[in-house]
Amino acid sequence: MRSRRHPPHYLPQGQTVNAEYYSSLLVQLWDILKEKHRGKVTKGVLFLHDNFPAHRALATQKKLACLGFLSLDHPPYSPDLTPSDYHLFPGLKKQLKGRHFSSDAEVIVAAETWLDRQPSEFFFEWLEKVIATG
Repeated sequence: MRSRRHPPHYLPQGQTVNAEYYSSLLVQLWDILKEKHRGKVTKGVLFLHDNFPAHRALATQKKLACLGFLSLDHPPYSPDLTPSDYHLFPGLKKQLKGRHFSSDAEVIVAAETWLDRQPSEFFFEWLEKVIATG
């Protein structure tokens, strides 16, 4: 079960992800990492990015550098999918397929329930695949 000390963050309806918004999430992530891994994050964090505009923005790159995150970039115009596209989302989509939800809150509960039921190994499998093919 995931910790509720730092509840998941969902993009408010009608808002788009831009560099400023994304940078604020990076700061939140850094704060969580510092709290959960006191003194263990000494060499920085290796961060995998795709070519999403908010990820490529100068403001985001500056924030990553300021936080000490090391960025692994996707090659430009790469046809490769991000790991979440081929590992995480297919199972989640299968779980939600054909269901009808009356609110965003219902979708969030269904998605979180599925995620909470995954063994911890599930979340490391994709990373091992990325390392093996990288």
